[in-house]
Amino acid sequence: MQDTQRQSESVHAERAVLVGLLLPGREYTGTRYDPLSELKGLATAAGAEVVGRVIQKRNRPAPGTYIGRGKVAELAEYVEDKSADVVVFDNELTPSQIREIEKLVRRKVLDRTELILDIFASRAQTHAARLQVELAQLEYTAPRLRGMWTHLERIAGAGGGTTAGAVGGIGTRGPGERQIEIDRRIVQKRVTLLKEQLAKIDRRKLREVRARSDYFTIGLVGYTNAGKSTLLNALTGAEEMVADKLFATLDTKTRRWNLGEGRAALLSDTVGFVRDLPHNLVASFRATLEEAIHSNLLLHVVDAASHNASSQIRAVESVLAELGCQETPTILVLNKIDSITDSSDIHLLRTRRQDAIEVSARTARGLDELRERVVQRIEERYVRVIVDADPANGKLLAYVSQHGQICAREYPDGRMRLELRLPPAEVPRLVDLGGRVIEHAQRPRPARAG
Repeated sequence: MQDTQRQSESVHAERAVLVGLLLPGREYTGTRYDPLSELKGLATAAGAEVVGRVIQKRNRPAPGTYIGRGKVAELAEYVEDKSADVVVFDNELTPSQIREIEKLVRRKVLDRTELILDIFASRAQTHAARLQVELAQLEYTAPRLRGMWTHLERIAGAGGGTTAGAVGGIGTRGPGERQIEIDRRIVQKRVTLLKEQLAKIDRRKLREVRARSDYFTIGLVGYTNAGKSTLLNALTGAEEMVADKLFATLDTKTRRWNLGEGRAALLSDTVGFVRDLPHNLVASFRATLEEAIHSNLLLHVVDAASHNASSQIRAVESVLAELGCQETPTILVLNKIDSITDSSDIHLLRTRRQDAIEVSARTARGLDELRERVVQRIEERYVRVIVDADPANGKLLAYVSQHGQICAREYPDGRMRLELRLPPAEVPRLVDLGGRVIEHAQRPRPARAG
């Protein structure tokens, strides 16, 4: 018999059997033929080799074993036949359910949340990302400590009392129970420390984001593996890492996007979302997601070639609502348009999302249209400025040509008067270069349309 004690949540290099309980009325993001396809992608991203899958349909979960004892008995035979090391559920299980299933199948059992946390832990590269993942893991594990410590031998408490009146009462006796309390205190202290450290990072990140308030900021959001990093590279000329795997990017990358005619925006790539993204993880990564939370515009990137594009859109919109971004102006970007094989899927998307822009970040198709749409939004953020300057001030003219637009030019009394449209952040620079601001129109309030 294998040791099934829960010493680790990792599934690296293990043979995995996937299990899914299909409940009536619940939406899934697997393919139309395989409701566990997303779970397979998650397991593969965690380093596991998927060797089989089991699907059960029920009207409601079974309280003790989630899929029912009869199905668990079948699962036990199946994992033995497949020589599997771990069983991964596409659902969130309680500690008692995990414990009961592990006892029956004699294999380690993980649920969907544990799997996602494991992937994030393996992807975290920066100090902030590691802190965020650790906090999410501890907050997930803390209420489950009792179930994870049941393997400890229960013996009498201090003083050897074994009667019903022994110190501590039922459920509080023995070194195992004392160890639980010790661990809970250790976990709580660590959680408090991590929250303090992340609060500092959050405040610093928020200051960085707010320092860009005079620039038009754009956040790339979307389902994981929708092609956000590829689109960032295509639009900005960046060379960020691109990989065909889930959660390839955990840390936000911000790059300047030159839109022509002196216009520019700051474009930020953010962590991808999935269905049922753990709430603890969303809360922990709030500092990373500040770029999206405080963006002037969101580009919601969708894998248009996916059979589940519509459900993925709803999953992302749900997370954005949780972050308080549901009112932020958003452009829906249907990416991977060159990879579509089923025209019915894209036709349905086009019908329901007529304002969406179809692009291919890989081939650059549609990127000009996307740029034009973004420029329209940026135009709402420009200010009108009239500047008086020396006609021979070539540095001022060059700077204006690069960072703004010259709408009109006059030469009264041997001076040069320019009517300009440019970002508010550039106005002080005009004075530094020898210009005198005669008129400075107030910046218009940005539109909140979708």
